[in-house]
Amino acid sequence: MPIQTLIGLPEDAYFETRYTVLREPLGMPRGSERLSDDVLAVHAWSEVEGSIVAVGRAHMILDSSDGSGSDHEGPNAAKIPAFGPLVSGSAKRPAFQIRQMGTLPTHQREGHAAKVLMALEQTLVEQHGACTGVLQAREHAVPFYQSQGWSIIDEPYSITGIGPHRSMIKEF
Repeated sequence: MPIQTLIGLPEDAYFETRYTVLREPLGMPRGSERLSDDVLAVHAWSEVEGSIVAVGRAHMILDSSDGSGSDHEGPNAAKIPAFGPLVSGSAKRPAFQIRQMGTLPTHQREGHAAKVLMALEQTLVEQHGACTGVLQAREHAVPFYQSQGWSIIDEPYSITGIGPHRSMIKEF
């Protein structure tokens, strides 16, 4: 299962998988799988027989940012909260944020997400000097991230239209 990484915008097949896994099940419109800073992000994906089965992306967080923002482009985008350690200054900088991780249901529990996550972590640490990673995990994904060395921070919260989440952190 080859893992690909790219800084900039990947092909449409990547975004199709991202939509199919993360947005379509929530009844969100096409286009909601795209983020305004995708062109600046690092994207990683796993392929099986030429088809993209798992996706993820990461971006560096500006030193002046607390990590809060919009869930997606366009009107009516839900707001995502700040990360406590970025607000308090207790997180080591530079920091990055993992977003838009997902695996097609037919390929879950085959190691794809772990490899995508590892590729993103390695790229941000090695190429961008990141010391800390943060993410907002859907409640059902928390055990996966914990198995990959991520720790829960902050209190549980819900992102409008998406559902329960937990913020997580990992230091490198």
